Amino acid sequence: MRKKNNKKAALHNLGCKVNAYETEAMRQILEEAGYEIVDFSQKADVYVVNTCSVTNMADRKSRQMLHRAKKRNPDSIVVAAGCYVQTKTKEAQTDPAVDLIVGNNQKHRLAEAIADYERDRTKRNSLTGINGRQPYETLHMTKTAEHTRAFIKVQDGCNQFCSYCIIPYARGRVRSRKAEDVLQEVRALAENGYQEIVLTGIHLSSFGTDTGERLPKLLEDLSAVEGIRRIRLGSLEPRIITEDFVKFLSETEKVCPHFHLSLQSGCDATLRRMNRKYDTDMYQKSCGLLRKYFEHPAITTDVIAGFPGETEEEFAATERFVRQIHFYEMHIFKFSVREGTKAAAMPNQIPEQIKTIRSERLIALADQMSEEFRSYYIGRDVEVLMEEPFESEGRRYFAGYTKEYVKIALETDRDLSNSFVKGRVLGRLDDTAYLMVEF
Repeated sequence: MRKKNNKKAALHNLGCKVNAYETEAMRQILEEAGYEIVDFSQKADVYVVNTCSVTNMADRKSRQMLHRAKKRNPDSIVVAAGCYVQTKTKEAQTDPAVDLIVGNNQKHRLAEAIADYERDRTKRNSLTGINGRQPYETLHMTKTAEHTRAFIKVQDGCNQFCSYCIIPYARGRVRSRKAEDVLQEVRALAENGYQEIVLTGIHLSSFGTDTGERLPKLLEDLSAVEGIRRIRLGSLEPRIITEDFVKFLSETEKVCPHFHLSLQSGCDATLRRMNRKYDTDMYQKSCGLLRKYFEHPAITTDVIAGFPGETEEEFAATERFVRQIHFYEMHIFKFSVREGTKAAAMPNQIPEQIKTIRSERLIALADQMSEEFRSYYIGRDVEVLMEEPFESEGRRYFAGYTKEYVKIALETDRDLSNSFVKGRVLGRLDDTAYLMVEF
C-alpha cells in the first residue's frame, strides 16, 4: 500500500528527453514516498527542478526556476537535480535558493535525500563525481505524463567530446542499461495501456558498447512485448547506419520509419572543428540507406548556425547539403558559447546578428522541406495513433501521429485517445496538421 505523508511536491523539467524521463521517474519516487504531486505553479512543500546545462542560457533558466520555487514558498525544500549542479557545483552550493543538491546518478536516492535533509535542515549534497567510471543509475516508471507514448531511457553518458558540448562533463562516460531491466519496464508500461515507446539516451548509438549488449537485439526483444505496437528511436549517429542495421530495422515491423540523425553542419571543415566523427559523404550514404529500405522515411536533424570560424562559403555549403538531403524536420540552433568547452575559446566567433540571419535562412528552408514531406501523404492511406482532442473554427477534431510522426486530424466528437484509426489524407488542415477521413 502506498504510504501518505500529507506533503505536496512539485517537479519541473528542463532540457532533453532523457531529463524528461528522469523527471517522470522522480515523480513516481515521490508518489511512492507518500507525496501528493501538484503543479509547479502551486504552493508545495518540496520543489524539484531537474536542471539542464547544455548552454549558458540553460544554466540561467535553471537558476531562475530554482529561485522561482523558493519565492513561491520560502519554507519549502528546493531540490536542484541534474546537469547544472553537476557542472556548476560551487554555484549551486552557495545559492540561497537551493536546499538540496542531487547530481546525475543520484536521482534514485531522491526521497531518501529529502528525508535526510529534513532531520536537521542543513544544506546537503547528494552528488558524485561523474567523470570516472560509474554504474548505470537504474530508474523505473510505470506511467508518464503522456497517455499514449512513453520515453524509455536505455543509455547515459557520452564519450564523443564534441568541441561545443559540455554534456560529457555533466553526464560522464557511456553507461548502458541492462536489456532485461528495459524489458521489465516496457512490459509494465504495456500493461498500463501504452502502445508506443521511444528509446532515448544521451548517446543512444553507444548502447551496449560497455556491456556487450546490442541495440538490434534489444529492439528484437522489445518487438515481442505484447501490447507495444510502435517503437521509435531517439537521436542516432550516422556511423550506426550500416546496411545490415537498416535492413534489420526495415524487417522489424514495429520500428517506425522516423529517424533523427545528428548533422550539426553540412560543411566538412566545420564538422572537423566541431570534432564530429563523420563527414558529409558518410552522412549522405546513411540517408541513402534509409531511403533504400524504407519507402518514405522521415529523416530529421539538428543544425548549428554560426559555429566559430563558419565563413559565408561554409554556411552556403551547409545550405546546399541540407537542401540536397531534404529533411522532414530540422531543429536549428544558433551557436551558443558554452563555458568549459573548446569551442568557447576558438577564434573567429561569429557576431550574433550574423548567427540570427543564418538561422532564419535555415528555419525558412526547414519549413519549406517539412511542408513538401507532409504533402506526400495527400491522397494516401495512413494509420494514426490518436492522442488528443482540439477545436478549430468551431469544429471538433482528434489528432495523432503516423509512424513517420506526421500529425493527422480527424473531425469527430468521439474520444479516440490511445486508439489506432485508419483513413485517407485529404489535405492540409492548418500549419501543424493534415486532415483525414476515416475508412
